[in-house]
Amino acid sequence: MRAPTVTGKVMAILAAFLPGDVRLTLTEICRRAELPPATGHRLVKELVEGGFVERLPDGSYRVGTLLWQIGAQAGGPRELRELALPYMEDLYATTRENVQLAVLHDDRALYVERLRGRTSVPIVSRVAGDLPLHATGVGKVLLAFAAPETVERVLAGELTSHTPNTVVDPVRLRAELEEVRRTGVACTQEEMSVGTCSVAVPVRGADGTVVAALSLVAWRHNADLRRLVPAVQAAARDLSRDLAASGR
Repeated sequence: MRAPTVTGKVMAILAAFLPGDVRLTLTEICRRAELPPATGHRLVKELVEGGFVERLPDGSYRVGTLLWQIGAQAGGPRELRELALPYMEDLYATTRENVQLAVLHDDRALYVERLRGRTSVPIVSRVAGDLPLHATGVGKVLLAFAAPETVERVLAGELTSHTPNTVVDPVRLRAELEEVRRTGVACTQEEMSVGTCSVAVPVRGADGTVVAALSLVAWRHNADLRRLVPAVQAAARDLSRDLAASGR
């Protein structure tokens, strides 16, 4: 086996932050990057000096401002986010609930943007973070309209239970995906977080394919899905029209 290059080691260090952890210790970085402590320490030190990684007062590390600036230039997500924000802001103003936009990436739901207010239900998603497809509203929409091989791969993989309500039975999940394709709406009840519910719908590109999913996440005990579904559908329809007009 060929030894990893310096570039490969640096990429492994940066990829260590991908699971969504904001802060990591040097030990955690080295373990995830599979690097000896001495090598990890040397490379992380250079990344700190270059502005790609930041060392915090408690000795932990997080992604640096320079890396964030570079990442913000990613074409597809940035352009989608810029087009979607006005519709997401209008949707939030109408509902006062969490608004989320996600795309399919590596068999996960990658969150491109989210809006929330002081009274919105706490949620676990974060911008540039990802969550499983089977346990989230946006994820079920993205999976329902994904390529057949993607659906089969996800259903055959590990379907982790995040709450007692998470659907982990492949047969039941397959039936849910069929219903999402039929109705164009995915609803979840406490599948990712206890106390929450969500409604998600597809966002379509110029060629009619599903390029993203838009959702609202609210408190389960007082959410009125009859009010939320039409609101999120209208926002997704307007965004899809804008995407088509821009040729995306």
